[in-house]
Amino acid sequence: MTLRELEYVVAVERERHFGRAAAACFVSQPALSTAVRKLEDELGVALFERGSGEVTPTFVGQAVIDAALRALEAADVVRQVAEAGRDPLAAPLRIGLIHTVVPYLLPAWMPAIAARAPQLPLLLEEGMTLDLLANVRRGELDAVVAAAPIDEPGLHARTLYREPMLVAAPPAHAFAERPSVTPAELAAQTVLMLTPGNCLRDHVLQACPELQREIHNPGAAARVLRGTSLPTILHMVRAGLGVTVLPSSAASSVDAAGLTLRPLSPAPPREVVLVARQGYPREEALALLAETAVALSPAAL
Repeated sequence: MTLRELEYVVAVERERHFGRAAAACFVSQPALSTAVRKLEDELGVALFERGSGEVTPTFVGQAVIDAALRALEAADVVRQVAEAGRDPLAAPLRIGLIHTVVPYLLPAWMPAIAARAPQLPLLLEEGMTLDLLANVRRGELDAVVAAAPIDEPGLHARTLYREPMLVAAPPAHAFAERPSVTPAELAAQTVLMLTPGNCLRDHVLQACPELQREIHNPGAAARVLRGTSLPTILHMVRAGLGVTVLPSSAASSVDAAGLTLRPLSPAPPREVVLVARQGYPREEALALLAETAVALSPAAL
């Protein structure tokens, strides 16, 4: 049994296709298929059901693949320990970021990191919280910038910053005459929200339970509309289609320019955190990421 064989079975499970798995591993399909069959012969079990279409792991195959992922992660830690011993700020660092952080944090964060660690290569991936956390657990990412709460076994989160939540409304909206907006007042409006799976949506629903009831009320469903991204939603707000809630870091963006922005009060601030596996060996690199982000107040993002 070799690490390469374990990588192959993990790739087949991920791609559900031997040809795509071989391409992802940069080997020929016959070589990959032979290696997988060799491992099956050694273990004495079939790892995959091979049909004419999608390849599916068997019950015991899925258990083997889960164990293989843990073994590959352990092997990756060995490599990272060696790299970190040489220079923890020189080896590539794979960072995931949620959609509602990328456009507001990166423009200030990347130059700050480069100024302190010019030899640190950063490989960035944008995605949804659950997908990014899964990639951290699999060892495909080193850390993720997401919004709290993060309560995942084996992962550790450190706070980067906290930011208040703002209600965004068209310029001539009645909210322009108010110093702040309450959750009850927000729920009385047509509210534009991100699609399910976005942590900003979850934060808004936590701060405004009335909206949760609106979503599950068929008669009021038209008053809670969905958008695929925060910039898209802000354009919809500007067009008079409703109001929305955004983190204060987004308030200075081009998309928010000219809108009425008022604090949502009372409402808990959004906490942005850096998440990595417990025991991750490149602590100096993580500390650098955290320190540079902490130094940037949301108002400066």
